[in-house]
Amino acid sequence: MKFISKKLAALALTGLLAMGILGCGGSPAKDKGAAGGKPSGEITLYTSQPNADAQKLIAGFNKKYPDIKVKVFRSGTEEVVSKVLAEKKAGQVQADVLLVADNVTFETLKSKDLLEAYESPEMKNIPAQFVDKDHMYAGTKVITTGIGVNTDRTKEKITSFKDLLKPALKDEVTMPSPLYSGAAAYNLGVLTRTQGIGWEFYKGLKANGVKVDKGNGSIQKAIVSGDKAAGIIVDYMVIRTKKKGAPVAFVYPAEGSPYVTEPVGLLKTSKNKAAAKAFIDFILSKEGQELAANIGYTPVRDDVKAPEGLRTVKDIKPIAADPMALFQNRDKDKKEFSALFAL
Repeated sequence: MKFISKKLAALALTGLLAMGILGCGGSPAKDKGAAGGKPSGEITLYTSQPNADAQKLIAGFNKKYPDIKVKVFRSGTEEVVSKVLAEKKAGQVQADVLLVADNVTFETLKSKDLLEAYESPEMKNIPAQFVDKDHMYAGTKVITTGIGVNTDRTKEKITSFKDLLKPALKDEVTMPSPLYSGAAAYNLGVLTRTQGIGWEFYKGLKANGVKVDKGNGSIQKAIVSGDKAAGIIVDYMVIRTKKKGAPVAFVYPAEGSPYVTEPVGLLKTSKNKAAAKAFIDFILSKEGQELAANIGYTPVRDDVKAPEGLRTVKDIKPIAADPMALFQNRDKDKKEFSALFAL
């Protein structure tokens, strides 16, 4: 998969260098995979992926590994991470595999020595900009954020983020909270550091009566039901409901699209690393990526086609920011957002 521009490649390289700087010191030993016979037993997946999607992923995995039971804890990325950190403090981390929104979240866990290096044999098929330099995690899909519109509720022309500030959309816009959604937290960091958008955009949203809800699922419901005319939301949720006949459209904003790659990683405290590694291998494999595309995600591998209705990576106009700055300022950004919206 070829990414879009030299500029983005430079940003990706910066991210990889940042990941090395933020690592736990030294170059971790590379575990080459699950040795021995076919793995079995039980693992626990902590994820922010919608429940239905997680179950489809597990069902596909179990066709290949019927002797591995996968238990799931699902919530917004911020709550998942809070749970992991609380469990670490108690000395009882339950998760074996983590599958959540973005690389900044994984850098937080990496800095706290919670992840274990695992160089999955499938990583060689993933573009380098989506793989952690120390093999602590790798992206599994490309999810952009844009604008969902209920075409029955409004006929207003919406082509950009700034269009959400129009008087015609007063009290008609909703967005996910970065205090709950990892993708929203990532987007907050990116958009506030993007020239022409910045904190002024969020201040404008507040002045225009935006409703801050929980995660992207809540935004999807509000738009599909017609409770709100438009919302800031991830791409696949709008495309799915449109295919089911909902009067909705997804807009790739003229300013560009922030994106996350929903990385997967192995927890250092896993009690069944062979099975956990098999699960990671499956997600990154061509078979696993085809399953992701069939569910409705843009795959991260360049040998698997994107589903109908979604742009391929080469067709997306990306918005990115320095991963080091995002990592170092995430808590500060969320506090500023909380203060602005009195949350």
